[in-house]
Amino acid sequence: METKDIIYKILTWLVVLVFTVIIGIPFFIMVSVSLQTMKEIYSPELLLFPQKPQFINYIRAMTNGSWGRYFFNSTYITIVVVLISLFINSMTGYVFARIDFKGRHFLFLLLLIGMMIPPQVTMVPLFIMMKRFPLAGGNNIFGIGGKGLINTYSGLIIPFIAGSFGVFLCRQFYMTFPKDIDNSARLDGCTRFMTFIRIYLPLSRPILASLGILKFTGTWNEYTWPLIMTNSDSMKTVQIALTMFRDEAEILWNQLMAAVITSSLIIYVLFLCLQKYFIAGILAGSVKE
Repeated sequence: METKDIIYKILTWLVVLVFTVIIGIPFFIMVSVSLQTMKEIYSPELLLFPQKPQFINYIRAMTNGSWGRYFFNSTYITIVVVLISLFINSMTGYVFARIDFKGRHFLFLLLLIGMMIPPQVTMVPLFIMMKRFPLAGGNNIFGIGGKGLINTYSGLIIPFIAGSFGVFLCRQFYMTFPKDIDNSARLDGCTRFMTFIRIYLPLSRPILASLGILKFTGTWNEYTWPLIMTNSDSMKTVQIALTMFRDEAEILWNQLMAAVITSSLIIYVLFLCLQKYFIAGILAGSVKE
């Protein structure tokens, strides 16, 4: 091995090590605080390690409120959003990539423009739409008279089942497929829909895993929309429930950090299981037309 290659590898590992330390420090502090007493947390001296680990903080955090219900709400909403959005985004991406119709490029341009609009801009109009959803929550056909989709799973799911980025990612991925696949499927008697279901969808594991992780993380960590759409304790999600550890007198930092770690574990496990597909999907989706 040449000296230049050795130096390059050493520098690469040093950069990786530095970034790992920078990223790992906040997580280390979070774990340390979750195992400390409140007296140790407010101590003027910085304690990197608790004198006696307080694992009971995790038990107290999980028994503070209806955490079983909160976890169920977040899990149910996230799983439904991921499954429906993966199917809709992949099917829409297939249409943009393989079906030639009038106005296709214009519609795709509108889709790209939609990616540039911050979600905060559409939050108020979207809330009004959910509030005035026809024939839901006591509303009449004109969306008047009831509460619409407020305090319902539908109100927390519908706004997230579609997304411009997911369609863009799937479309770019399908553009890498040779058109001979479609021609062969058509000769075998497959319709467009069956070609997508039987051929494209099974080959989409890398891109769907990537999109699934991004969608799962975004939906699970969503705070603002559930805060706006729910005012019932039974409909709270995990992220909303984390505010229970704060009141006018103090913030229970140890229990709060314990709850944050517990709620984040599912994302870490998901990424570890699908990381190879995640990287492959991102690289595949970056190919230009």
